[in-house]
Amino acid sequence: MAACCCAHLLGAAGVSVAVERLDRVRVPAIMLSDATQMLIGDVFAQGDLFGNLPRIDKRIVAWGPHAQTRVLPHSAAIVSEQELTKRLLPKLPKSDSFDSDSNQWTIFASRPLPQSAVEHHFGSRIAAAQSVALKRSAERSACWVESLENGWLFLVPAGDGSAWLLAVGETPELLLERSRLIAMQIEAPSPGTSHFPAYPRIAYPLCGPGWLACGTAALAFDPLCGDGTGHAIREAILASAVIKAAPQSSEPDDLLAHYRARLLAGFRRHLELCRDFYLAGRSGPWWDAELDLLRKGIEWCAREMEAFPSFRYQLRGFELQALNLQNT
Repeated sequence: MAACCCAHLLGAAGVSVAVERLDRVRVPAIMLSDATQMLIGDVFAQGDLFGNLPRIDKRIVAWGPHAQTRVLPHSAAIVSEQELTKRLLPKLPKSDSFDSDSNQWTIFASRPLPQSAVEHHFGSRIAAAQSVALKRSAERSACWVESLENGWLFLVPAGDGSAWLLAVGETPELLLERSRLIAMQIEAPSPGTSHFPAYPRIAYPLCGPGWLACGTAALAFDPLCGDGTGHAIREAILASAVIKAAPQSSEPDDLLAHYRARLLAGFRRHLELCRDFYLAGRSGPWWDAELDLLRKGIEWCAREMEAFPSFRYQLRGFELQALNLQNT
C-alpha cells in the first residue's frame, strides 16, 4: 500500500518513478475503517474503490478477566491485501527495470532495508492465522475479539461463509479450548496455518541521505491496536511530500528530521494504545511480559524524540510547507 501510494503521488507530480515489485506473503484479510477508505479515495482521486466489499457494522468483544460480552458499533470493509493491491495496481507507473544507483531517492516499502537501518521490536508475540468455517448462527456483519489468560483471539468474516481467525499467544487450538465467545462462532478450521510477528517493530534510522523507509518496512503494528493500512498511507503521503520538497529546500536534512520525528511520534502513540489495551486485557504472566516490553518501547521513543524539540514543517494537502517558528 505504501509503494502504491508513493508511486501514484510522485507520478502525479511529474516525478519519474521506477517500481520494483517483490514477492512476499500477503495478508489474508485487512479491515479498512471508513476514515482509511476516504483517505485512499482522496489519494487516488477515486471514491468507488470499496463499494462492493463485505462490511462490518459491529464488534463483539469480551476483553479482560471475567469480562461480560459487549456489542459495539463499528464501520469497516473487509478486503485481502492481494485484492486491494490489484485494485490499485493499474494506477502505478509501469517500469521494466529498477536501478537504485541511478535514482536520486529510494523509498523502501518492503525489506531488505539499507544496512544502516536496525529493527527494534517491543514484544515477543507471534500470530497464527487460519481460515475457518463460520456456524450458520454466526453474524456475517460482525467481528469478534476475545482476551484469554495466555493470549487473545480475533475473528473476522471473509464474506463467503468463511472467516479468518487470528490467534496470538498460545496456539489456536489451546486458545479455542478456553474461549467463551469466539469458539462458539466457528464450525471447523481449515488445514494450514500461517505465522507472523504481531509485536510492534520500527526500523531505525527511518531515513538517510537519498532514502526513506515507509509502510511496513518502517513501522509494523500490533494488528489488535492499529490501523496499519491507514498509517502506511499517511507515511507514504509524508514521504512523497519530503521528496517533492527536497529540490527547493536549502536544508534537506531538516526534511528528513521531520519525517523521522513524525513517524517516531506515530509509533509511540501506537505503543501507548497497545499498553492501554493490554492493561485492560491482562490476566497473567503472558500479559505482564508483553506490557513490560511495551513500556520499554515507549521509553525508547521518548529518548529518541528528545533530539526533535519541535516540528518545523506541516502537511497541507499532499505538500510539505515550512512553519514560521520565530514566535514559537
